[in-house]
Amino acid sequence: MMGEGLAWLNAFPELKVISDRSWMAAAEKVQLMDLPKGTVLFRDGDVCNGYVFVTDGAVRVQKMDPQGHEIVLYRVEDGQTCMLTTSCLIGGEPYPAEGVAETVVSLAMLPAPVFERAMAESANFRRFVLASIGRRIGDLMLLLEDVAFGRMDVRLARLLLKRSSESGAVLHCTHQELATELGTAREVVSRILKDFERKGWLALSRGQVEVKNSRALGELHEE
Repeated sequence: MMGEGLAWLNAFPELKVISDRSWMAAAEKVQLMDLPKGTVLFRDGDVCNGYVFVTDGAVRVQKMDPQGHEIVLYRVEDGQTCMLTTSCLIGGEPYPAEGVAETVVSLAMLPAPVFERAMAESANFRRFVLASIGRRIGDLMLLLEDVAFGRMDVRLARLLLKRSSESGAVLHCTHQELATELGTAREVVSRILKDFERKGWLALSRGQVEVKNSRALGELHEE
């Protein structure tokens, strides 16, 4: 029977069924943490101390350029692991980006030496780690294609529709938050939002965007 200390595995069905001795010994050594919203889990240049499993909440992984512009690379949510953390542990390199708790976050951390031993001795755990990297690389390739070739008004419309489908027509977000998500300047996002508002597609107020015409936003496409 799974002990209380291993209840975090409920968020990771693929790991829960691994029963080899090396993995089970490693799983017993995780450190459980609850972090408040806004906690910085790692910064650009930090040394990676362990492999992180997010069991509840969301961590935003973002990169900032020398001019202070940010782009969201991906989010680590319930039942997911962080690709950059894995890469840093395997390659022995410092973090190249920043991870911030976007909500209250619960996580389990496998200390670096324990992770390395589990990778070497448990083929099943190794397959889990590599499969997680593969899935995330696909997400990053889509982001790269979007940033390199996508038109900003189309990308913003797509983001607004995604958020409204998840939380309703009224979005509580700033222009800067949307800009960070898209990897562009706040002024660019503000200009496009104003244009959408003039067309009657949105209603803007402080810290809030209300989607009025989702069909029009959805019909916007690359020319």
